[in-house]
Amino acid sequence: MNKQLFFGSLIVILLCFVAIFAPVISFHNPYEQNLILRLKPPSLEHPFGTDELGRDVFSRMIYATRVSLSVGFISVSIATLIGTILGLISGYFGKWIDSLIMRLVDIMLCFPTFFLIILVIALVKPSIYNIMIVIGLTSWPGLTRYVRAEVLKIKNQEFVLSAELAGLSLMRILFVHILPNVVVPILVTFGFGISSAILTESALSFLGLGVQPPNPSWGNILTSGKDYIHIAWWLSLFPGLAIFITVVGFNILAEGLRIHFSPKEK
Repeated sequence: MNKQLFFGSLIVILLCFVAIFAPVISFHNPYEQNLILRLKPPSLEHPFGTDELGRDVFSRMIYATRVSLSVGFISVSIATLIGTILGLISGYFGKWIDSLIMRLVDIMLCFPTFFLIILVIALVKPSIYNIMIVIGLTSWPGLTRYVRAEVLKIKNQEFVLSAELAGLSLMRILFVHILPNVVVPILVTFGFGISSAILTESALSFLGLGVQPPNPSWGNILTSGKDYIHIAWWLSLFPGLAIFITVVGFNILAEGLRIHFSPKEK
């Protein structure tokens, strides 16, 4: 196992552990308000301090990990499913089907993804579920191109031609013979996609279009922090570090997977 894969896996496993055992790890109720404790600096009782409503920032950060990972995994799963299926169909069939799908991809790529997401979120009720769906439905074009390119490389190889001559069904050819040979780039893209989705969710929450208070999110904790940056630095520092570490962790993991499955770079 290379260093990138090891450290990336370690960071992601720790994040998943924090998300799963949030009720055990957190010291306080993340929703409990106490104005007497308003904007208290980090201490033994409140390791990350308190916010403008006296809520424990550490507990809110822990529960916000669930939000970020949920958005990342679910939205990228949606995008991966769409991108993989369209890429397989486009690369295998070619001709007008390939042209139609690629033109659709080109249209999607004409619009900056983040601004497209903002537009859609502004038209629907901001919620974690809508964020997952919208990010998933707007993040598949890149993967579609990637999968298509890989399918074009292998669709004329002997094992695929043999499966066609044997009269195997189209579904079996696509998902049993071709898909396993493109699963590595899909996994790598999945890792990079999660970090991108987490950044997008944090940015939307920071702008007030994502996870809505009182539900904790690294983005909306940062929103509180910008109003008290001069007197409560911890409200900006800790969620910023959490976003940074999470994004770097998934990127390192994805890069480690790419190197691990690339014989020339081992």
